Amino acid sequence: MVIGVPKEIMQNEGRVAATPETVKRMVEAGLKVLVQTGAGLGAHHADEAYREAGAEMVRNVKELWQKADVILKVKEPLKIPDLGCYEDELLAEGKTLITFLHPANSLATVTRLRDRKITGLSMDCIPRTPEGWPMDALSSMSIIAGYRAVVLAAAHLPKMFCTALSGGGRVEPAKVLVVGAGMVGMQAISSAKGLGAEVHAVDIRSEARKRAEAAGAKVVGFAVPREAAEEKGQAKFLPEQLLEEERKQLAALVPQMDVVIPSILVLGEHAPVLITREMVESMKPGSVIIDVAIDQGGNCELTERGKTTVYKGVTISGIMNLPGQVPVHSAQLYARNICNLLLDMYQDGKLNFDRPVAKTATVTRDGKVLHEGTLHAMKATPATA
Repeated sequence: MVIGVPKEIMQNEGRVAATPETVKRMVEAGLKVLVQTGAGLGAHHADEAYREAGAEMVRNVKELWQKADVILKVKEPLKIPDLGCYEDELLAEGKTLITFLHPANSLATVTRLRDRKITGLSMDCIPRTPEGWPMDALSSMSIIAGYRAVVLAAAHLPKMFCTALSGGGRVEPAKVLVVGAGMVGMQAISSAKGLGAEVHAVDIRSEARKRAEAAGAKVVGFAVPREAAEEKGQAKFLPEQLLEEERKQLAALVPQMDVVIPSILVLGEHAPVLITREMVESMKPGSVIIDVAIDQGGNCELTERGKTTVYKGVTISGIMNLPGQVPVHSAQLYARNICNLLLDMYQDGKLNFDRPVAKTATVTRDGKVLHEGTLHAMKATPATA
């Protein structure tokens, strides 16, 4: 079986889906690994390191995609400017693609995979279970995104995060609100506290609020039954009535804050809108919103995908792919996650897509869309479906 690892073509993406460490593991398991020339340079992995690990280096991207039985990628397939086609269109019909598909927000890609009978597994659909933990790339990338969100907020905020005392008097610490105390939120809380900010956190889950409080955040939130708030350790999409209740609570908090970091993601689905236009208008000039959920649509009504904008004095960052800005550690963790998934499926010379984790992560197979959240999104946009 041939595994292909192409160079990522998304702008400013330094990650790669395999490192020399994971190539060696795959080769030892009996797999042939093709790596595109220069694929690891963004994460500081030289071509020679891949060769020493047992990979065959391939210069021509079209050749790599067409020879592979399985393609390992980081980001969803994009259009290749020089070839005028999407990356996945180079993959032979019936083959397999494993990457972050963000399927509910990438319906055109999902449709192409379905129509060409390509099996598509999405790394953002890995179940948050003990069995799925070694493969849980979303958790790995969430930790880095939480850190990077705070660094980005500090760069945009026209004041310091920390308190300070000088001959000119005392400077009060910045107030930071983290919405959601999951993997992203907890790292954001830790990083903001480390910079000296006064950190507040909101979460509807009692266990998450306890974690945030233990990390030093001032915690607020209203109780929602666990079965309504999460499933298998992952947040569920709340009914509109509960979302509105959460918005009312946020509306009272947001005007007091210098920085708001919303980080609510629902496994493979659109992110819920929690920060409304009215809330943004209530914020102080110079305040900052870092919308970590933008890859899945965003938690702020005014966030523009891939852009940083200023609305009535409030900076709103919709910069996507925050982990891609920390490529060395991101590639290290992601490559291990995706390798663990691949080797868990690889049995007797072929892939077993009925393995529990793989089955949950499968979006398309045999010409069908299997992922529930994606099917819901397709029903909402029938022309795409």
